[in-house]
Amino acid sequence: MIIDERMSAFIDSLDSGNPAWLNEIEKYALDTQVPIIRRSMQSLLKFLLTYTKPKSILEVGTAIGFSALLMSEYAPADCHITTIEKYEKRIPIARENFDKYGRKDKITLLEGDATEILKELDGTYDVIFMDAAKGQYINFLPDILRLLSPGGLLISDNVLQDGDIIESRFAVTRRNRTIHARMREYLYELKHHPELETVILPVGDGVTLSTKK
Repeated sequence: MIIDERMSAFIDSLDSGNPAWLNEIEKYALDTQVPIIRRSMQSLLKFLLTYTKPKSILEVGTAIGFSALLMSEYAPADCHITTIEKYEKRIPIARENFDKYGRKDKITLLEGDATEILKELDGTYDVIFMDAAKGQYINFLPDILRLLSPGGLLISDNVLQDGDIIESRFAVTRRNRTIHARMREYLYELKHHPELETVILPVGDGVTLSTKK
């Protein structure tokens, strides 16, 4: 935990909650061990989308579609969401969820490796939500910056690695050292990039909010 577990539970308990249909998807994800955004991250997303009122959102990492559906619920009615997923077993479930809950016209799912898909996209997006393979964030960044509109908001989830980000690379397990090094590089780049103003928040497993100057 990044913050005290009791404090986190207390804060989450104050949230007004989501519609029942979103709760159903969340329960399915938890029951089947599909990773989805935490309650604290859900609250932050709802606030940010209500405040910024984006017309276009790009999501990297669909899973079964929970976060895309949550964003479609709290973004303006005319907002369109484009989301990318490469895990073949989850793509049909995401598509089924988009259809089942009447959002397939508001959400476009692109299948494949985000590294390749991002290079092919053009235009710009008001909000970009990064919630995919953490070791790839730094590799996605050049195209993400190209696709983010001036004044747009880049949201990157799970950046503090349950607190391991502050540890020496030798203190983390060998299999996590590459991700650890790449995430540190990513955070440094966000904080020092001349086109961005970034804040790092201890929400959920850590989130960065970056706006393009």
